[in-house]
Amino acid sequence: MGQHITRVKRELIKKGIILDIYQDTMELPDGRQEIWDFVSHRKGAAAVVPVLEDGKILMVRQYRNALERMTLEIPAGSRDSTTEDTKICAARELEEETGFRSDNLTFLISLRTTVAFCDEFIDVYLARDLKKGRQHLDEAEEIDVKAYEIEELCDMIYQGKLQDAKTVSALLAYKNLLNTGGV
Repeated sequence: MGQHITRVKRELIKKGIILDIYQDTMELPDGRQEIWDFVSHRKGAAAVVPVLEDGKILMVRQYRNALERMTLEIPAGSRDSTTEDTKICAARELEEETGFRSDNLTFLISLRTTVAFCDEFIDVYLARDLKKGRQHLDEAEEIDVKAYEIEELCDMIYQGKLQDAKTVSALLAYKNLLNTGGV
């Protein structure tokens, strides 16, 4: 396992709005070269598990082009810049997508979403003491907001109805926190 894989060359194939796509020429330990895809998520992201006073979790339903269908997820979004604190991003996305604010955000978990070919990271926060604000969606966004019990969401995970990696990871981390008395 001590042998090294080395990147020989990285070529930009497509520059996107939030993603850049590269082809990397990699030299393997035996000297062979292979082409690997690499996707750079330039800014990183943040997400939030918003918990209402009654313990229910606010979820957002929105259309996802990659899947060509609606998905149920926790609120999330890209940072405005590479230097933006993910906690600030999480607070902004919470209000933008759900119409709720919170001054009580605590770090929950940090994720790398697709380590085989992408460097995207998402820091997830737990939001409590929610206050009604105003939802302000991007022009192309249509988001429905609904509250769910954690058990109901976990059932959806195990039934394959919730598949978004950040949502699954965040909800299971939150459930573990509940089970261990960490909340």
